[in-house]
Amino acid sequence: MISDLKAKLVAEAHEIGFDACRICRPWDVPQVPERLNTFLEKERHGQMDWMAERVRWRSNPGALWPDARSVIMLGESYTPDHDPLEILRHPDRGAISVYAQNKDYHDLVKKRLKRLARWLIAESGGEVKVFVDTAPVPEKPLGAAAGLGWQGKHTNLVSREMGNWFFLGSVFTTLKLPSDEAEVDHCGSCSSCLDVCPTKAFPAPYQLDARRCISYLTIEHKGPVDEELRALIGNRVYGCDDCLAVCPWNKFAVDARELRYAAREELKAPRLAELAALDDASFRVLFSGSPIKRIGRDRFVRNVLYAIGNSGRPELKDVAAALVDDLDDAVADAARWAIARLA
Repeated sequence: MISDLKAKLVAEAHEIGFDACRICRPWDVPQVPERLNTFLEKERHGQMDWMAERVRWRSNPGALWPDARSVIMLGESYTPDHDPLEILRHPDRGAISVYAQNKDYHDLVKKRLKRLARWLIAESGGEVKVFVDTAPVPEKPLGAAAGLGWQGKHTNLVSREMGNWFFLGSVFTTLKLPSDEAEVDHCGSCSSCLDVCPTKAFPAPYQLDARRCISYLTIEHKGPVDEELRALIGNRVYGCDDCLAVCPWNKFAVDARELRYAAREELKAPRLAELAALDDASFRVLFSGSPIKRIGRDRFVRNVLYAIGNSGRPELKDVAAALVDDLDDAVADAARWAIARLA
């Protein structure tokens, strides 16, 4: 009976729009507490203070909801239809991470999770809670425990069926569902993701120092970025896809079914000069419904100015000069740095 329910659940998940559905138990990630504590003790989380908060929950999914007996892990592909590294060859344009080139995945994935949760309750009762990157849930370890994939040397989840271009979501339930086998590591001797990182953010395979990660620096880090790292950011104005893009397992990536993940034309290769001219109102309009909106105009324009400084394009000096007296100190500092670089 339970096995029949699981088969129906997997079929329903695919019907709703997920590309993979696997199940584990909340206590199937015993390695998380030690790894998390080491990460925090070495202060590799940088300014992400929220990672140090509620450590008990973040390191133990069972503590987050003691009544949960199963965790349904879902994967949804957002595989790009273009080469995400091509933009790096155009220094007068801004590189935006693939996942942020259209609608916010949090909203889209959560709607599907809720739909699946409602189906499960109607089918068999029980209680549910849904999460998508918005709570202290170790989603990547849980995804590995459920068999969605394994945590690669870049610490992201890699799947033999989906590559590493996929979002994660989870449904915790009080129902006791049959678990899937955990996936084993298939990275082998490959080090492509480690070698390609511009800032050398991986101290060792399977370890990340967020303080050097371009995704962290352009999204989470507040205030000026260390000058040593600014030149290494290149023209990346929001996030970085390098370590994901070079993974050889992407040859098995499946096409994204959700059209709202497809890149908006104006965000594929936006001109740095136009992005630098954004004020708060125009920033909000351009990035309405986008995850980029969360970081605000000031942090985004700071990133754009770093990209201008790295562009080698003297004609952009006037663009930076217009922002040297910006009300935001980090933006003004970035403008002065860009001018000095271009000079």
